[in-house]
Amino acid sequence: MTISVATKSQLPIVRELAFKIWPVTYGKILSQEQFDFMMEMMYSVESLEKQLDSNKIFLLVEEENQFVGFASYEINIDNSNKTKIHKLYVLPETQGKGIGRKLIDYIKKIAVSHDDKALILTVNRFNSAKEFYLKYGFEVVAMVKFDIGRGYFMDDYVMEMKLT
Repeated sequence: MTISVATKSQLPIVRELAFKIWPVTYGKILSQEQFDFMMEMMYSVESLEKQLDSNKIFLLVEEENQFVGFASYEINIDNSNKTKIHKLYVLPETQGKGIGRKLIDYIKKIAVSHDDKALILTVNRFNSAKEFYLKYGFEVVAMVKFDIGRGYFMDDYVMEMKLT
């Protein structure tokens, strides 16, 4: 398994992975209309390029010559001395193999090397990934509801892990 920083030319791979992962992750949580809206809002190539251009770093995970997951993060978000994990997804058929843990470990090392004091992320309140993050050492520190447009909201837990 290899983790590498995605280039701009690899952003379509991130989009393709999202289209394979999101239906399984959010199919029972979101309406089809909200799903379609969010996929275009967050995973169009144009949106991914804007994210890359605004200090978000994308990672791709490759296993046996196949891309199986991705993540994005931002060091010292809002000058908070915290690294934010914006996205962390692996293909459903590869979950449980430690790929998510390795992605977090990778991001954690980078955060520590930049003297950040915590990792933070948001996770949908109805996403079972919350349990994964709790087991890994994150704590729920807040509940937030973001208006993302067209009458849709992201109803999330804010989770944090202190770095030592």
